[in-house]
This record gives sequence, C-alpha cells and structure tokens, in this order.
Amino acid sequence: MAELSSLLERFEASAISAIFNRAVVLRAEGRDLADFSTGEPHFDTPVHIRQAAKRAIDTGQTRYTGIAGRLDLRQAVGRKFRRDNALDYPPDQIVVSAGAKPLLFKVLQALAEPGSEVVIAAPLWPSHLGAIQLSGATPLIVETGAADDFKLTPPALAAAIGADTSCLLLCSPGNPSGAVYSSDELAALGQVLLDHPKVWVISDDLYEHIIFAGRRLATMASAEPRLFERTLTINGVSKGYAMTGWRIGYAGGPKPAIDAVRRIMSQSEGCPCSISQAAALAALDGPQDFLAEWSAHYEARLKRAVQVLARAPGLECPMPEGGFYLFPRCAGVIGKQAADGGKIASSSELARYLLDDWGVVVVPGPAFAADPHFRMSVALAEKELDKGLARIVEACAALASR
Repeated sequence: MAELSSLLERFEASAISAIFNRAVVLRAEGRDLADFSTGEPHFDTPVHIRQAAKRAIDTGQTRYTGIAGRLDLRQAVGRKFRRDNALDYPPDQIVVSAGAKPLLFKVLQALAEPGSEVVIAAPLWPSHLGAIQLSGATPLIVETGAADDFKLTPPALAAAIGADTSCLLLCSPGNPSGAVYSSDELAALGQVLLDHPKVWVISDDLYEHIIFAGRRLATMASAEPRLFERTLTINGVSKGYAMTGWRIGYAGGPKPAIDAVRRIMSQSEGCPCSISQAAALAALDGPQDFLAEWSAHYEARLKRAVQVLARAPGLECPMPEGGFYLFPRCAGVIGKQAADGGKIASSSELARYLLDDWGVVVVPGPAFAADPHFRMSVALAEKELDKGLARIVEACAALASR
C-alpha cells in the first residue's frame, strides 16, 4: 500500500480548524451555539475597499500580476510601513502574498534551516507552531504566564538561544494572549539578540490596529534599528480592515531574505489574487480613521466581557492589551464534576462540557501550548456575545455547586 509522507508526523492539524468544523456540523444539526472560536472581525469590509475591488473587475484587472504583488501595492505597503512603523522598505524589499499565514510559512522556509531551532513564546498561535514544524525546524517553546504579562523576557530569551537557533518568532499583539510589547521591551530583547548575529527575527504584527489604552504598536526593526538587516516584518489586511476572506498579507525585510521568499513563491504561489490586491491598495491608501473606532469598539466589548466573566466561579480573566481575544485561566474549575458525573480534568474537558452541555464554542489551552486556559473571541454579534457570556457564567456556577 502506498504510504503518506513522513512530514505529516511532524505536526498536528489545526485545533482551531477542528473545533470550527465541529461547530459547523452541530449548527447544521440545529444546535443553538454561541461561537467564540473564530478569530474574524464581525465588521463588514469598508465600502471604499469593496468599491475598489468592483472597479478592478469592471476594468479587466483579472490577470496574473507579478509574483510578489503589484508594484503599486508594494509601494502602498512601503508608505504604510513609513507612516505607521517608521520603517523604510523600497518595493524590492516587500512581498505580497495570498494571506499572512501562507507568507509566514514561506518566510520560515527561507530563514529556518532544517534541523535548526526557532524560539517562540507560549501561549502561541497553533499555526506559528505548524509553520515552524513544516519548515523542518524544531520549535523551542518558552513558557510565559500572567506574572510576566505573557511576554518573553530578556533572561528567558538569552537562556533559550543556543548554537542551533536560527530564528526568533514574535507576535504582538499576541494571539491568544493579547500581550503587546512596548518599544522598551522589544529593545531589551534586541539587546540579547545583538549578541547572536546569526539569529533572524520574524515579527508578526497582524493585530497591529487592534490595540488599547492609548498604546501604539512597536515593532522590532524600529525598536532596535541595529536588527533591521535581519528582521522580517509580517502584516496584512485581514484583521485590521475586516478583510479575512480577501487573503492578502505582506512582508518587508532585507533584500536577500525577501529575494529568498520571492524565489519560494515563484514555485509555490504564482501571485496573489489581482482583485484582492486592488482592494488592499484601497485599504492601505484610503481612510484610516475607522481603525481607531473599531479598536475602541473591541476594547469596550472586552472590558464588558471581563466584567461578566468575573462572576464565573473558577475563572480568572485579565484584560488584554490588544487583539479581540480573551484568554481566561480556568484552574478553578479543574477537578469539578459535571452533571453527567464526569470530571473536568483539563481545559479540553471544560471546552467539551461548554459545547455539549451549554452550546458554547471555545478553543482549549493545549492548542496554544498553555493549560489551564481557553481562548474566546469577542468579534461576534452583540446578541451572541451576551448569550455566550451568560452561558459560561451559568456553566461555571453549575460546576461550583457540585
């Protein structure tokens, strides 16, 4: 019998995708669900962006573009980097891809030597882990916790870097924690990296525009300019501009690294969707005022959700610094007994209990290499948010009563 590739043994399928798919099945069966699992803005893509896409269709912009994206879009990305991040990348140091997630995979293929180690802090996004594993590298996971605001510290980074380290992968605002690194915190990490000149930095800034309490995103290549020549900054239009389905991500970095990524793209991607590129151009060069309004909306929702979950026995839920996720700690319900007599032994068991008994969809901590926690997105309809929060409080109270 023909066998599948041994590459499949290196990684697990996305736990978030598995939960999403199960929720789809249950909903099709008629279950009333409050779904906190999906990391997708609930806003519609702004009108001016949709109109740009329609114009692109009507004027015949439906053919192949350059491998790394249209020149005018890469120029717009360059303007965005200068405007928002104080980074100067000419068009030949920028690539545009069919989503930030596939681009991240290509970046790791270009930078992480098979057999090397990539340092990443937990809690982490599962696809960061998968991208490292599929590149042939080994993830070196550094655990963080609420005591350090779920952020990698300079001593922890210094202890993690070894002879085989090829990259550090940073995500700010963090998914799932919502942790946001300040410029000083990044500069302190950069000070460690200056002693390791062979280590690349990959900065995932996808949630840049969803940031709270008057903060402004800091990114490594500007926080520590001496690392500019070995930092790749990845971003996209999905989260900030409510364009998840348009699938446009982009990266800026030193020319040798960007050329390497482009070389991989030439054999694996072809080019990003021409219509989506026209929409992304309108997003980056068009009005930006709504970004702060949307961020304030998410911040208000998160604050309200934190207040409600404070009434849930056994949960601890800090307010995140950015993003649209909550990452409650659920140690207080571990060991409790459900109505069917089964014990809640982990966050995975809690997630199953919430889904099966209460119709609430959350993603358990093992998906993020962080237990006992679970992730929930507040980017859903207001009515669904309130319904789901009330159910979680009631579900935890039911456990506490036994």
